[in-house]
Amino acid sequence: MPLTVVARFEAGPGQEDRLRTELEAMIEPSVDEPGCLAYELYVDPNRPGRMAVVEEWTCRPAFERHAAGAYRRRVADLLAGPVTVQYLTES
Repeated sequence: MPLTVVARFEAGPGQEDRLRTELEAMIEPSVDEPGCLAYELYVDPNRPGRMAVVEEWTCRPAFERHAAGAYRRRVADLLAGPVTVQYLTES
């Protein structure tokens, strides 16, 4: 069953541009991963430090392989707090 994932990020003070750059850099390699159907970055127009990545995967194991990758370490130092992740499936 396809899986939609919404990952929310809050940049630490002064880290907005760096976080956005890192998240943008992850789009192309993520889309190229097996099982990735879509991967889009959104930025809150009222709070540029708030960002969300909306991902669509063919199945949860495909997403979990992606989530285990090194990208999390790339953004960890740029965040004000933990990433929140929401998993959605069609009803």
